[in-house]
Amino acid sequence: MCTAIVSVDPSSPVPVVLVGVRDEFVERPWRPPARHWPARPGLVGGRDLRAGGTWLAVDPDAPRAATVLNARGAMAPEEGRRSRGELPLRAAAGEGLDGLGGSELARFDPFLLICAEPGLVRLWHWDGAALSERELGPGLHMVLNSGLEGEGHQAAATEDAHMAARLAHFRPRFAKAGRPEPLPSAGPAERAWGDWLPLLAGDGLPRAEPASLLPLVDLGDGRVWGTTSVSLVGLSSAGVRYDFSAAPGDPGGWDRVL
Repeated sequence: MCTAIVSVDPSSPVPVVLVGVRDEFVERPWRPPARHWPARPGLVGGRDLRAGGTWLAVDPDAPRAATVLNARGAMAPEEGRRSRGELPLRAAAGEGLDGLGGSELARFDPFLLICAEPGLVRLWHWDGAALSERELGPGLHMVLNSGLEGEGHQAAATEDAHMAARLAHFRPRFAKAGRPEPLPSAGPAERAWGDWLPLLAGDGLPRAEPASLLPLVDLGDGRVWGTTSVSLVGLSSAGVRYDFSAAPGDPGGWDRVL
């Protein structure tokens, strides 16, 4: 149940703010953000050690950022399946989905891919059968595995009920909070992200609460699933501001990446 939060305000010194909350099995190995890809030396992001890709990538020179979420739909055939972790690398490098025809797209499981630049934010949705693209205009947007603003919500599914609860709790709170202007020169995370930071630390909800933005669930047999990291990216003409936490819920757990 990953979540992305996007705020677009063309009149702001930081026109685009992107938050990426990564939910995964906690035992899945990964590395924190760095320049991990020799073939793409300009990109910065966390590296998934199982598949080699990432959940969120940043090109600080563009500036551009991209993040991917799992979506609903028909899964790709096992033979020839490609990792969705490739997609943020392509998008952050400015390639988008160019060159991925129907046969190549069919090798990816369903996804929601966000690519953000200071003047344009795009959202692609692949459901295993059809690809759609839309621009995210001015305002606040929340993207969950069930889609933009939970538009693919299925009331009978427990996972969807949790996503609906998350959306209902956090969306109005982010909308009401003062929008951050995380310029590269803004100083520590507390100053850069302002009123959003307590919300991004969980807003006081227990991590087992269905509405939690930072879930943590013991599934038994040694399997624990939940939020493993949170990425905060501000895109402006002044450059990129990128903060990262590998300690979700810890108000002081933010590291400056860019």
